[in-house]
Amino acid sequence: MEVKIGVQNANRELVIDSDLSGEEIEGLVSKALEGDSAVIVLADSKGRKVLVPKDKLAYLELGSPVVGQVGFRS
Repeated sequence: MEVKIGVQNANRELVIDSDLSGEEIEGLVSKALEGDSAVIVLADSKGRKVLVPKDKLAYLELGSPVVGQVGFRS
């Protein structure tokens, strides 16, 4: 699952590829926003972690990665 994270006052969004489903990611983010934690923690498919301060989160976009096409399109 491709996850795009918008951070306030940042020119670029963070993009990670996660092994979790969209519902699992949504649940993790919802719990982090409701809880006492100051950061949202997401892990990518290679085991790296991204920590985003929850008060700086602008948006979160969930979607499947688009598979590139090879060759000419008509």
